[in-house]
Amino acid sequence: MELLILHQCLKGLESFNESLVRHFGTIGPFGNGPYLKAFGKAVPILFYMLSSSVFFTSISLPEPLEDHQSVFILGTYLLPFTSNCSKGRSDKMYTELEDYISDQPQSIIEIILTKLPLKDAVRTSILSSKWRYKWATLTHLEFDDKCVSGTHDRSLAEVNLVKFISRFLFLHDGPINRFSLSTSYLQSSPDVDQWLLFLSRKDVKELVLELGESEWFRAPSCLFSCKKLVRLELVRCELDLPLSFKGFPNLKHLILQQVLIAPDAVENLISGCPLLESLTLSYFDSLELTIRAPNLKFLILEGEFKDICLKNTPKLVAISVAMYMTDDIAEHFGQSSSCNFDKFLGGVPSLQRLIGHIYFTKYMSIGNTFRKTEMTYKQLKVIELYQVNFEDMKEIMVVLRLIVNAPNLQQLQISGLSNSSSADAPVLDFWEKDCAFGSTFDRLKMVKMTDMSGTPHEMGFIELLLESSPVLETMSITPSVYMTEGRTSFLIELLRFRRASPEAEIIFVQDHV
Repeated sequence: MELLILHQCLKGLESFNESLVRHFGTIGPFGNGPYLKAFGKAVPILFYMLSSSVFFTSISLPEPLEDHQSVFILGTYLLPFTSNCSKGRSDKMYTELEDYISDQPQSIIEIILTKLPLKDAVRTSILSSKWRYKWATLTHLEFDDKCVSGTHDRSLAEVNLVKFISRFLFLHDGPINRFSLSTSYLQSSPDVDQWLLFLSRKDVKELVLELGESEWFRAPSCLFSCKKLVRLELVRCELDLPLSFKGFPNLKHLILQQVLIAPDAVENLISGCPLLESLTLSYFDSLELTIRAPNLKFLILEGEFKDICLKNTPKLVAISVAMYMTDDIAEHFGQSSSCNFDKFLGGVPSLQRLIGHIYFTKYMSIGNTFRKTEMTYKQLKVIELYQVNFEDMKEIMVVLRLIVNAPNLQQLQISGLSNSSSADAPVLDFWEKDCAFGSTFDRLKMVKMTDMSGTPHEMGFIELLLESSPVLETMSITPSVYMTEGRTSFLIELLRFRRASPEAEIIFVQDHV
């Protein structure tokens, strides 16, 4: 609420200024005219009120204000401080309040300014001479299209944005910890290269670049000179690692989305970040990837992956994978003879959460056999698997291998693959004979099954969970939208299954009907 009022009052002041600029000239650090003196006494009082909890508890703003309403509120709350005071008393109040504002620690002022859009932070320069360059010491800079709002001409918006950022950096004083540029106006530009060169000399710690969609931005070599980087996020760009690149020694968070980079360069980049804790790779094509990251904790993969191998990832606690299938990828899967399960999950003893989206179980089924493995996932508590084909025995084996080797599993969520088909002939007696492994799921409390069609293997899997989970609390089952008939018989059969837990409740959800 405080920042909303500050933002609206600044808009009100700016609106009020527009009627005075015609007489006094332009204002602000990017203008050429003199400062307006009209706010010399009003602004310190305004900031005194903005810093007072009494002021904020005395008014309520349920909706954003229009500019004229901001001016009205500003005038309403300033008049008692001005018109009802004698000249001497008013001057005394102004002096005291001016000292109050100027004595605020820079860290407090920066907190206020960083909560505002960057354009509005710069606008605080109109408040008084003391506030003219308060914004110039901000350490967190977030540039986006809102910095040049008010025009529908893309060419003009691009020119204005370049001018705004260049002037901002030229006038900036001090360190820059975070620089974020997210805009649809800019593409590859020498100005962006110059900004990155400037940032490399400022020891920037967090860098986010997301430029326009029409063409990829080619990152300059100076990007790899930012040795102090802790977080790097790149969207729609080309990366060529220099031969002299030795890695980012301090990088902990790496996010690459729609980045054109050679496969071996990706691996070198990852291995060159010894402190890396979180890694996100999105929208990569036909990538064969080996990840070596001893401190990696969080991994998100999305794209067309031919092969994924996790080596030296002992601290990995959370994995989310979404794989896209093409004819090329499918042919590669068909020719592969190695066990993808072992390559991907054979070295993650600390895994706590696993999310497998489309085609994940298909990929994991290549070369897999159902068995208890040497690797036991003692810390794995949550498993989410989407679009599992219960007509494919190999995919069923992947699911069973996961849950059997996760003795402390607490939550299991699985969605079926509607209208699925498989070349494998269903083994209808599997659940009675071959699946007698004698394991129980002693910690499993919640099961959620969605897009179920009531096929024999789905029913066998559900029965196995019910009779092997002694502390199960809820099992939620949602039938597929394509299951228009037989829902009643599906439910009746579910209720006949024996339950190991006396507290187990079966919830049959029909929201999709």
